[in-house]
Amino acid sequence: MSRESRDAKKKNVIEVLNRAKALELQAIHQYMYQHYQLDDLDYGELAGNLKLIAIDEMRHAEALAERIKELGGDPTMVAAGPVVKGQSVEEIFAFNADQEDEAMEIYNTFVAVCKDNGDVQSAKLFEMIIEHEQIHFNHFDNILEHMQSLGAAYLARIAGTPATTGPAKGFAYPAQA
Repeated sequence: MSRESRDAKKKNVIEVLNRAKALELQAIHQYMYQHYQLDDLDYGELAGNLKLIAIDEMRHAEALAERIKELGGDPTMVAAGPVVKGQSVEEIFAFNADQEDEAMEIYNTFVAVCKDNGDVQSAKLFEMIIEHEQIHFNHFDNILEHMQSLGAAYLARIAGTPATTGPAKGFAYPAQA
């Protein structure tokens, strides 16, 4: 294989890694905004879990950036889109479930791009991230189902709960030692 061919394949992988990093940056901003919003509304448990999920997304962004650097690329620092504001509590969880579902679909196509370009290591990174996004999706979808089936009683149970999360822990990632 020629150097030009290898460089072209590497460029294809770096492109999808950077697209994913931009999506992760957008998710970080969105989830932290929602974390503050829910904490301000006194839904601490919901706010705390959103913070933990944002931390997971930060770790994804960092892992993607490290892989981009390993391949000789320049990690993007631009989020894929703006923060959506003004959502109700119910809208937050429906929106987030949709975002996670869409991310998994996109990342599955990125796995194929990586494999088609001979980069199994980047494909494995995407597969790990997809596992975490599935955990996030399940959480958001479960919260949404609880709100739909139990309504105000569910939110009343959560009102007044603390938003503290402890140090260096994510939602899908275990606590750091």
